[in-house]
Amino acid sequence: MIKLNVPLKEEDVRKLKIGDNVLLDGIIFTARDMAHKFFVESKPEEFKRLLKDGVIYHCGPIVKKEDEWRIVAAGPTTSIREEPYMADVIKEYGIRAIIGKGGMGKKTLEACRKYGCAYLSAIGGAAILLAKNIKRVVNVHKLEFGLPEAIWELEVEDFPVIVTMDANGNSLYDNIVKESKKVYDKLIE
Repeated sequence: MIKLNVPLKEEDVRKLKIGDNVLLDGIIFTARDMAHKFFVESKPEEFKRLLKDGVIYHCGPIVKKEDEWRIVAAGPTTSIREEPYMADVIKEYGIRAIIGKGGMGKKTLEACRKYGCAYLSAIGGAAILLAKNIKRVVNVHKLEFGLPEAIWELEVEDFPVIVTMDANGNSLYDNIVKESKKVYDKLIE
């Protein structure tokens, strides 16, 4: 188990290999479709500062407003939807890690290799359990996007993820496709 504190250091991210189990401590930001489009089209300076060496979590959390905001469930959402934007976001904002599910494409993998970023998979279906590792809502940005699409600034502790695309150009998803093709080829022989 590798424990990392956010903000992340590029040299620490570059040491990660696919299959590594990681626990994250620090501040992470949720971002879905509207947030990624906003980042790329508007290039807000505030977020260049907030996201530098940071982590974006592809998540539309379920939240509850009591005295303060509380995250009820925070499971990962499918990341490939952000493929048109992700490489630009990594480059422009200095992102060091992306959390999501299902992997991303070649453009994002190349940006991870070039700029020192890793794609980390969170366990789908464990939204309530993952929410227990969120200690507090630090802030909410762009609430006008709606609750799931807003950019939630979250403090996490021991947030569990697995490296599935590393900063050295390796992808667990590519390996799965290659192995599946081998099995398929043997079946049709």
